[in-house]
Amino acid sequence: QLQASGGGLVQAGGSLRLSCAASGRTLHGYTMGWFRQAPGKEREFVAAIRWSGGDTYYADFVKGRFTISRDKAKNTVYLQMNSLKPEDTAVYYCAARGIWSLSFTDGYEYWGQGTQVTVSS
Repeated sequence: QLQASGGGLVQAGGSLRLSCAASGRTLHGYTMGWFRQAPGKEREFVAAIRWSGGDTYYADFVKGRFTISRDKAKNTVYLQMNSLKPEDTAVYYCAARGIWSLSFTDGYEYWGQGTQVTVSS
């Protein structure tokens, strides 16, 4: 089970940190990802991290602004979001993939419930 939290309302240029707590399984060997879906748009990939090695991958539109990390002791993945823009407004979802793949952006099996991020201009 994945439980996302940390969303809210923030002004443009502000920061938020999203958390995704995993329960019920060890995440060894998993890839953890963050996705987002804005109203009227398709869900899109944001960032991902390999739980074991820590390799990360980002969508171009968040590079330099967002940072994904994980805390193995807490079984939690974070998404630090800085320099937020109104176009970052979306519901953010965390996801987990147990099958190894070269790709970071697809094949996720497990999804959290989403947390709303709203950035005002």
